[in-house]
Amino acid sequence: MFKVYALLSIVSIILMVFCLIEAVSTDESRMRNLPKLWWILLILFFPLAGSIARLVAGRPAAAGPRPGAAPAFPEYDRPGRARPNDPVKDEDFLKKVRERAEEQRRRYEAQKKKDRDKDKPDAE
Repeated sequence: MFKVYALLSIVSIILMVFCLIEAVSTDESRMRNLPKLWWILLILFFPLAGSIARLVAGRPAAAGPRPGAAPAFPEYDRPGRARPNDPVKDEDFLKKVRERAEEQRRRYEAQKKKDRDKDKPDAE
């Protein structure tokens, strides 16, 4: 009889430790039914019942996006996102970007030259 109680105690402790580690390491946004702190307290104060409740009702859903949750980078979820929709507009856009970059580079060089000339001592 003692062996059965010892075995149940060991299983209960292992289950509590597992559920506690899982509750602590799970991100707050993935918690279900209760906030993270409440799950931890439930497991600590009621080890067997809290652990079973955590396994049944508190574990995060299976891997993958939650229903209704927006992905962090929705642009990566669109099929065919790597190709331009309109190649002509894409070329026009890239041309404007290059022109803007070249204009910024010219202004930067002119400002740098102006600053250099201003810092140069006058030879009188």
